[in-house]
Amino acid sequence: SQLDAPSFGGLVRVSLPNDYHVYGLIYDIHIDDDGLVRQLVTAENVDNAIIQDNRVNRNVPLEISVLTIGYRQAGVISHLLPPRPPLSLDVIYLCDASEMCEFTSAGRFGYFRHVLRSADLPIGELLAAHVQQASQAHAECGDPAWKDAATQELITLLRDDYPTLMAVLSALSDVS
Repeated sequence: SQLDAPSFGGLVRVSLPNDYHVYGLIYDIHIDDDGLVRQLVTAENVDNAIIQDNRVNRNVPLEISVLTIGYRQAGVISHLLPPRPPLSLDVIYLCDASEMCEFTSAGRFGYFRHVLRSADLPIGELLAAHVQQASQAHAECGDPAWKDAATQELITLLRDDYPTLMAVLSALSDVS
């Protein structure tokens, strides 16, 4: 269902051989240009059966962009870049609440630095979406204080970058 579909800021995992998993945050989802859809939209009097057939039976070229933020090898989570990145066509899985809690509570928010160093991404919105999703997961896992700790860590990391700090805090305040 669409409720279970990956969303902006979502934590995803790619599972590779030898108990090796790479984690990342979704920072972009878009549908590639599709000539057939463009023709259907611009055509007049298209039969409803044709529209329904394309909605149900057609593969749509969906592209999901993911920022790598860590990995798990032999059961140990690291917020470093993985020694072996996944391939672009590897299958990604949306992390459930318990896996989200496990990854985000390992260490001291080390994965935030990967997001903060990605100047070409909407950092404030990405962190706000991620913190919102992770705080919901942590509430389910019995750790409602996670969001406050994450916010304090972001304030500490951005204390010397006032414009970025204000952008991040502004985005976080919109999801509180």
